[in-house]
Amino acid sequence: MDYAAFLRDVDRRQIPLVALLHGPESLHADDAVRLLSRALFADFSAAALDREVMDGREATPEAVARSAMTLPFTAPRRLVVVRHAEALPAKGHEMLLQYLAAPSASTCLLLLAPASLRADRMRKTDHWLLKAVPAGAVVELAGQKGAALERALQQRARLDGLHLDDEAARLLVQLVGDDLALLLAEAHKAALARSADTTRIGAAEVSAIVGEQRLSDLFDLTRAVERGERGRAAALLDQLMRAGEGPLKILGLLAGDLRTTWVVKEWARQGLPADQIARRLRRPPPVVERLVGRATALSGSDLARRLERCWQVEQRIKSGGEPRAEMTVLIADLC
Repeated sequence: MDYAAFLRDVDRRQIPLVALLHGPESLHADDAVRLLSRALFADFSAAALDREVMDGREATPEAVARSAMTLPFTAPRRLVVVRHAEALPAKGHEMLLQYLAAPSASTCLLLLAPASLRADRMRKTDHWLLKAVPAGAVVELAGQKGAALERALQQRARLDGLHLDDEAARLLVQLVGDDLALLLAEAHKAALARSADTTRIGAAEVSAIVGEQRLSDLFDLTRAVERGERGRAAALLDQLMRAGEGPLKILGLLAGDLRTTWVVKEWARQGLPADQIARRLRRPPPVVERLVGRATALSGSDLARRLERCWQVEQRIKSGGEPRAEMTVLIADLC
């Protein structure tokens, strides 16, 4: 099931007995909790008795199953939310497996995981929950890009009463990145820039609040790293993170710059002239000439080591590492 279908079912009061939402889009997960609560509890005070929020890093699978089997007190159905469901251990989960095979009709069990549970380079096999939860009850919250992200931002903004035009949505994605929660927060800030109508947002309001300085600072950071200016790079990193720039976006820009350098190095090794490389990259020839000089000065092993460092930091941040500390050490190393 996709997220849009899940929302349509909830809006029609077709509440699932079990749902597993997994993926990096945390805003969608929070919306699911809010919308299910609104659908299940006409009197929101009933949520105090018939809604339980658990943390998979602390709760056991048995405790989750027992909570889901508890009968509601005042509302027709209970809502049991398990955040960080990916942390539920694979051992000692027999009771939860039995529950998922035959869930209670008086409970909605919502399992939330902040990252994909599919097999990847970090996880050799799918998480056990993907096998335990019926396929029709699994919703993958995949991060969106480009035009799809712009449309998703406009749709989500409308839920909050904001009307974001196409140009404003495009500019927000360009300046802020692909974190939907952060994009929505910046849209709310931009709405405050209008003195008369605080619900309609155009490119002028986005520029006034978000501005183009952040984008300029991002490219300044890559140039400082390229030149080995450790002090300036550290200052720019601090400035960007204080402004709310996501560490993974900064990391992606740095890794992308290294990959481009590696590709240019290979093209130069093959004897491709700088003007042809410029046409392939769609960059001005003087910029490409400088890039070729840098690429030829770095060895393949050095580029590989730098990219590996980026991947290591990405892994540590996604595993709970402190982003500012990890990024500061990375910047110093890359310089």
